[in-house]
Amino acid sequence: MDEVPLIATSAGEYDGYEAEKGDFHFHRRNNHPVRSTRLRCCCFCVGWSDVLSRCCDWLVGACSRKREYSSRRLTVGSAPTLKYPSNVICNQKYNIFTFIPLVLYEQFKFFLNLYFLVVAISQFIPEVRIGYLYTYWGPLGFVLVVTMIREALDDFRRYRRDKEANSQIYKKLTAVGIKNILSSDIRVGDLLFVEKNQRVPADMVLLRTADRSGSIFIRTDQLDGETDWKLRLAVPYTQALAADKELFALNASLFAEKPQKDIHSFIGTFSKTNEEGLQSEDPLSLQNALWASTVVASSSALGIVIYTGREMRSVMNTSQPKSKVGQLDLEINTLTKVLFTSVVALSILMMSIKGFTGPWYRYLVRFILLFSYIIPISLRVNLDMGKAAYSWMIQQDDEIPGTVVRSTTIPEELGRIVYLLTDKTGTLTQNEMVFKKIHLGTVSFASDTMDEVMTHVRDTYAVQTSSSSSSTPTQPAAITSRVKRTVVTRVHEAVKAIALCHNVTPVYEDVNAVGSGPEADQLVGAKCTYQASSPDEVALVTWTENIGLALVKRDQSSMQLTTPTGSCLSFSVLHIFPFTSESKRMGIIVKDETTDEIIFYLKGADVVMTSVVQYNDWLEEECGNMAREGLRTLVIAKKVLSEDQYKLFSNVHHQAQVSVENRAARVQAAVESLERDMQLLCITGVEDKLQADVRPTLEVLRNAAIKVWMLTGDKMETATCIAKSSQLVSRSQAIHTFRPISTRTDAHLELNMFRRRNDCALVISGESLEVCLKYYEHEFMELVCQCPAVVCCRCTPTQKADIVRLLRTHTGKPTCAIGDGGNDVSMIQAANAGIGIVGKEGKQASLAADFSITQFSFIARLLLVHGRNSYKRSASLSQFVMHRGLIITAMQVVFCSVFYFASIQLFPSFLMVGYATVYTMFPVFSLVLDVDVKPEIALTYPELYKELTKGRSLSFKTFFIWVLISIYQGSIIMYGALLLFDAEFIHVVAITFSALILTELLMVALTIRTWHWLMALAELFSLIIYLLSLLVLPDYFGECEVWLVGAFIKTENKEIQLFKTKLNS
Repeated sequence: MDEVPLIATSAGEYDGYEAEKGDFHFHRRNNHPVRSTRLRCCCFCVGWSDVLSRCCDWLVGACSRKREYSSRRLTVGSAPTLKYPSNVICNQKYNIFTFIPLVLYEQFKFFLNLYFLVVAISQFIPEVRIGYLYTYWGPLGFVLVVTMIREALDDFRRYRRDKEANSQIYKKLTAVGIKNILSSDIRVGDLLFVEKNQRVPADMVLLRTADRSGSIFIRTDQLDGETDWKLRLAVPYTQALAADKELFALNASLFAEKPQKDIHSFIGTFSKTNEEGLQSEDPLSLQNALWASTVVASSSALGIVIYTGREMRSVMNTSQPKSKVGQLDLEINTLTKVLFTSVVALSILMMSIKGFTGPWYRYLVRFILLFSYIIPISLRVNLDMGKAAYSWMIQQDDEIPGTVVRSTTIPEELGRIVYLLTDKTGTLTQNEMVFKKIHLGTVSFASDTMDEVMTHVRDTYAVQTSSSSSSTPTQPAAITSRVKRTVVTRVHEAVKAIALCHNVTPVYEDVNAVGSGPEADQLVGAKCTYQASSPDEVALVTWTENIGLALVKRDQSSMQLTTPTGSCLSFSVLHIFPFTSESKRMGIIVKDETTDEIIFYLKGADVVMTSVVQYNDWLEEECGNMAREGLRTLVIAKKVLSEDQYKLFSNVHHQAQVSVENRAARVQAAVESLERDMQLLCITGVEDKLQADVRPTLEVLRNAAIKVWMLTGDKMETATCIAKSSQLVSRSQAIHTFRPISTRTDAHLELNMFRRRNDCALVISGESLEVCLKYYEHEFMELVCQCPAVVCCRCTPTQKADIVRLLRTHTGKPTCAIGDGGNDVSMIQAANAGIGIVGKEGKQASLAADFSITQFSFIARLLLVHGRNSYKRSASLSQFVMHRGLIITAMQVVFCSVFYFASIQLFPSFLMVGYATVYTMFPVFSLVLDVDVKPEIALTYPELYKELTKGRSLSFKTFFIWVLISIYQGSIIMYGALLLFDAEFIHVVAITFSALILTELLMVALTIRTWHWLMALAELFSLIIYLLSLLVLPDYFGECEVWLVGAFIKTENKEIQLFKTKLNS
């Protein structure tokens, strides 16, 4: 019986309808006609409600649905049939219709301003009017006008920058010729020319270059933060065309993956059909892509646009800027709510004693308005003026020249920072690499012994030159395979491998010197610079040039070196395997044109190279030694391939490259088939120069209890080395490296392992971080926040911003982000306080930041000195302004209590305006000059900063202390005047107001910790102004109208009547 349902209905009759009590009886009587009609009506209503509910759900889903991106296939030379986003850049926050509503919303979403607005509006009602309208609307209107002007100017500057970017002119290739086109009019499928030093306006695939080799260099500093030039290659088929116009005669199409945020990868294919109808495909990768916001650094390029507008990589990795609100402002907003609650409670208490008779609601509103001075309207004005003063002081500090404050609303945030998130390249380091050491297993050479390496290389090539000129030439490779290798041969092989295993291209300033096809000997002595995607590679090739083996020519298919003897070595480049964060190594296959020997060179991190090279007993130990010296290590190995081995590999590799699905995995598997039993040649050590005073600055920040996190897009090994050399991680501190994970199980195991490590720094990659946050966000953040230092490598700009938001959400502590590149903008905007460094990577981060400095070491003084002063001063200023309102409210309460709880104002409106302005404004505002700790002491003892992070300068405890002080002083002044000057009661206004002014001036003097001459001047000036007012305006003080309130009670109906008597002095 338990399995029998409560209601037996026909199938589908009540789908989704839940039975209730009584439904059983209702169903038993459904044969009655009336009941049946009711049932149909009920079902009809239920059906319509279900339809409406589903419609609402659909609308909500449609509004909140995420954009869905799709891949695309474009025909070269033809416009696409589908519509794609426009290429208009718009960074404005407002338009002509939304400016006033949004600005007003931003202002009145805070309770403080909303309260002032309600009080000001209430003064239009005659029954509850307390004073003149200008005393309420004047300060409020002033704040709103100033805010609107500031926001309008900021948005106008953004509009001009957007207009400048959208108005840039580019050349578009059409079937009828070349025409000019604005950046905002670019569409997907357009064929665009991008000249040298011109910004790429949209994501493109490179089809042709002015260079015959089909290669160009681009600068990506505003995209990924790296200053080194990146090599990009045109599609070989289109590069081989005789003229640009032949693109329109091609029967070719291009496939591009759906838009995504990853700026380090791209998957696509280029398909073409020949005259015979045979179709072939060529793979497209990152080397064929030009992302928007990059700059063409050499030659000129012709490409086809694949992504525009919001689908571009740079836009997808940029978060929308939001107005920042300081934590101090939020705390003051909370305190104003407490004060408002107190006003309402006090008014209700007064009415309870007075009695809820007659028009009591009107008296209640008047009481609320009378006590509204407890929240002074001058609080917001004083705070905004104080923030402007702090910003000016920061910019005028000679110890941190070049500092610019771009956001004057949050200088106090600098005094409460708990987490500092910093970029690496260009922020902690200068991004200048210097070759320091090379280790060959049995012998190592440092900077002071590099002349020995030079001698060994010169002797080797001198022997080869003499043997080649003899009648029986000797091949060094054959000799090496037969006899035991000496130090000389090992040095020669290591230097040769370093000179060949790279992706460096020499760029000559004098184009005429290079010509169309220069020989290597023609380039010797010509001035050139090396360009590569990694500064490490430039440092290595520069070192081989100094040793004597110089790279003089490089294109897609060949490479030429010159020896110390002046001879030329030519090599054919067969394959290049660029460095990736997954593989952590870079390889190249070259063919010696002299000996026809095919050699596979490989270099990479020791963690991956250990399993690739032949067994040895010194690799791990020496890599550890170099890492402890703060050097970036690379392990270099080689493998000689036979002709058959190479052909087999080439076929497998090509099949993997043209595949669309799992291309990266298939290509990697093909390459790994060669990476076995390789011959270990050497280990190199390169030093990345740090910025000036980075080490002492990080030590000061660590002593100030500020936890520093490094977020970088660089590889893990590099980031770890910089963390050690900069002493972000102390030498004695343990480091836990989070291994790469991809599943929930892996994340669980790794987190358990990390939990067992106490007080150690964490090094984690961006991909592993995403997996942990996906499955164990709370647990991971709880563990990672306990680490003294954290290094996140291979982070995208969006990941950097996400980490900042996670810290703010999970800890609730103020964060600060500092960077110097365009890839740091999202992180800077997401932090409580964003700091940009003006450096080699441009000014994009500086312009987007709240504060701009010229070097990292300035941040210590910015936080410990100016941050401290701004926070302490704003806390004192806000509490004193509230005290100024509390004391006058306390006097008003006493006055109303003495005179039968009448809702009558104690001081006239003009005195209230003078009290908040000319009589007390200057002394109170002079607190922005107060200094509790001298700058030298704050920097010498950074531990003092730790107290600020607890927020004790402005807390409920300090607030209630000031409340008690205000109540005590207001009561003493009012009761003292009534008791001591009973005979002079007619002058009670002048007496109490004078006592009030003197009390405020005395309180300011007692609050000041370090006197400034402007403070003394402000005190004296205010006192003189008040005394002059007593002398010049005696009528306003001597003939003040005082309304005395009397009451009598009619015993018949218990009605209370009020009357007032006007008394003159």
